[in-house]
Amino acid sequence: MPHALVWFKRDLRTVDHAPLLAAAASGRPVLPVYVIEPDLWRQDDASARQWAVVREALDELRAALAACGTPLLVLRGDTVEAFDALHRAFGLVEVHAHEETGNAWTFARDRRVGAWLREAGIPFIEHQNGSTVRRLRRRDGWARHWEGHNGEAPLPAPVALMPARPLNTIDHASGPALADLRCEALPDARDLGLPSDPCPGRQPGGRASALRLLGSFVDGRGATYSRGMSSPISAPKVCSRLSVHFATGTLSIREAVAASRAAQWAGRGTPARALQSFESRLHWQGHFMQKLESEPAIEFRNTHRGFDGLREGEFDPSAFEAWRTGTTGWPFVDACLRMLAATGWINFRMRAMLVAVASYHLWLHWRETGLHLARQFTDYEPGIHWPQVQMQSGVTGINIPRIYNPVKQGLDQDPEGTFVRRWVPELAALPAPWIHLPWQLPPAQLAKHGVVLGRDYPEPVRDHEQAAREAKAKLTTWWREHPGMRELARGVLRKHGSRMKQTRPRLEGRKKESPAPHGATQGSLFD
Repeated sequence: MPHALVWFKRDLRTVDHAPLLAAAASGRPVLPVYVIEPDLWRQDDASARQWAVVREALDELRAALAACGTPLLVLRGDTVEAFDALHRAFGLVEVHAHEETGNAWTFARDRRVGAWLREAGIPFIEHQNGSTVRRLRRRDGWARHWEGHNGEAPLPAPVALMPARPLNTIDHASGPALADLRCEALPDARDLGLPSDPCPGRQPGGRASALRLLGSFVDGRGATYSRGMSSPISAPKVCSRLSVHFATGTLSIREAVAASRAAQWAGRGTPARALQSFESRLHWQGHFMQKLESEPAIEFRNTHRGFDGLREGEFDPSAFEAWRTGTTGWPFVDACLRMLAATGWINFRMRAMLVAVASYHLWLHWRETGLHLARQFTDYEPGIHWPQVQMQSGVTGINIPRIYNPVKQGLDQDPEGTFVRRWVPELAALPAPWIHLPWQLPPAQLAKHGVVLGRDYPEPVRDHEQAAREAKAKLTTWWREHPGMRELARGVLRKHGSRMKQTRPRLEGRKKESPAPHGATQGSLFD
């Protein structure tokens, strides 16, 4: 009997999985497939830490699918070649997959796979992924659509699958090609040619971890979410920490919304106000995903084309290296960069600060800094990442530029210097507030604490206040001297501007929320 193939990509779960449900309903044997694509892992935004998370998720997905009735078939190689071998071996009657809002490589891959399937006469049924709408013409009404998908539609029941044909019964003529692609043991990062990427504090992947985090968050861990999310000291504990699971698809946004609302209706665990704040960020997650889906070129070029040429010709490699390695001489910035390197995660406000410091104080183009951060994030989601990087770099034309003061951020978020002492131990002996301003202490006082700037810790790469003034002046001059900037901004707003309104049913005693203004630092999976 011909088989219905389910192609897993960034959706490594069996629950709330539209392609799996559709294949199960077809009455055909279901063949779940994941293809490890070496070319994907050679892209500039890929890293060993990301693969480590995916690998753990795949291990759990294998077990979950086996419990549903058929194991996951993992292949390694080119997807078109893999599907060709599978068609010869099993006889494919249809292929189901989620639409993927990924990077340019995955978009081109999906088009190539679709072309091959059409030529082979095999229907390619792509299912909407979450609230992201392919070929969306207008944003009007999108917020209502988000609520309808994530807040009102019931979660589907678990599936039972008709098992695929056993591999040992495959005709010999088709067997060798498939045997060459089969991947009994999942490769490690070295097997995929990924550079060494130590990340000792990274989160584990897999659905079991996702469910534990979701449960603890709604049951009380998120009680101080609203006031604790901004500081890198409190954020690791009070934030949901679900971003890595949304990015790999071990948990759906709809599942998180359902858990949040169940807790609110029950009046238990994390307070409703905190959960409503969490939900607003899930809404903004979809808002930013839709931006890249509607305009994939955002990965490479300015959203507002009037900013083309603003930074491209002034890239300073030494400044980029200092920023990349956490040796800018601004202690709080360096601490954030080092935490990210060691854990693969940092809270959203600090992500925004890191991009802003790179873009304004160091005047670095967002593409190179964005690629470095993409590799660092274990929760890298292209649809979130690139629109946010551009937003924080001031090249969207519809968001107020936010030039974070790297010293003030440290004094506000880490007044006692606890965070800096952990991640910048060479300054650990300095008292607060001077730990955030070591260059303002006389050399003799620094020496008393065992610190010599330029030897133990670098001098600031630039005067941050002067750099901020220069950045503001450059932006003002650019806007004034380039005609048509305002008209182009209106076009960006029409295409990508938020239409968020109050769309979900009000819970008893709940105050109506207001839309976030343009320029607000909401809108991310990062928390």
